[in-house]
Amino acid sequence: MSKTAAAVQSTGKGAVQPTGKKPMGQRIKEFFIDYKRQWELQSMIIPGVIFMFIFCYIPIYGLTIAFKNYTVIDTLDSAPWVGLDNFKIIMSDKYFWDSVVNTLGISFLKLAIGFVIPIILAIMIYEVGMGRFKKFVQTVSYLPHFLSWIVLGGMLITWFSTSGLFNEILLALGLISQPQNILLDPSKYWWIATLSDIWKEAGWGTILYLAIMAKIDPTYYEAARIDGASRLRQIWNITLPNMKMIISLNLILTVSGLLGSNLDQTLVLMNSQNREKAEVINSYVYRMGMTQGDFSYATAVGLGVSIISVILLVTANKVTSKLNDNQSVL
Repeated sequence: MSKTAAAVQSTGKGAVQPTGKKPMGQRIKEFFIDYKRQWELQSMIIPGVIFMFIFCYIPIYGLTIAFKNYTVIDTLDSAPWVGLDNFKIIMSDKYFWDSVVNTLGISFLKLAIGFVIPIILAIMIYEVGMGRFKKFVQTVSYLPHFLSWIVLGGMLITWFSTSGLFNEILLALGLISQPQNILLDPSKYWWIATLSDIWKEAGWGTILYLAIMAKIDPTYYEAARIDGASRLRQIWNITLPNMKMIISLNLILTVSGLLGSNLDQTLVLMNSQNREKAEVINSYVYRMGMTQGDFSYATAVGLGVSIISVILLVTANKVTSKLNDNQSVL
């Protein structure tokens, strides 16, 4: 067996294989043993648990207004029940289905392009030998993540205006004869939303991948180089297999959030001209609940989206577990 094959084989089988789940009673017993041994450290999560219980679990009762005709003068218990009437209205609401189409279109573009870019960028950063240049690239690529969509949206609106940088460049290159604001063009909005999201999050998305690559045994690469493998072959046979589990985890989380396109981005970039292609489910729920006061209808939409997102999460986990030799990621 060649050294490259041996390295790849070691990479694929180096992880500890699961031996089956332990009985529930044994796991509970081990939990309390660990807690007793590390009670100071374990107790630090108590404030977080309390926060989650108060702000995430107690409000679940409020989902009942999806089945009621709730107004601001009602209490959760006094509002009259209407059963599935709100959901029936959803099924016949044209504006809701338009927002679904926009959400799926933008989300699938982000999944197809935005999911791959951080992986490629992480590999490129990892392969750069110059330490200072690597740190510079990381800093520049991380920076947009720390800027809010209010700031980034303002920059995009300025750049894409008729007197902005984008039109100045196109006019200088002779690609257009008249300046145009592409943010007012509905047909281009999906691409603007996708590419601006990649610009904001691609650098930040490389952190986990770089952390995984830093833990790969260098002897794998040394054996591959001695065996004559190119850098591309080393990436394909050594780097990517070691990143398989974290890629699967990110894929699951991305798929489960397909229906939750960025609300901040939409509210900043959407205008009266591009609304037909910019309105997503989250902004539609916000508009119906917060601006039109139809809380029951907005809750019904949000509940339906949450249920579908859970189904997508479970499905993606099942699919990725099949691709990872039946090892469940979640």
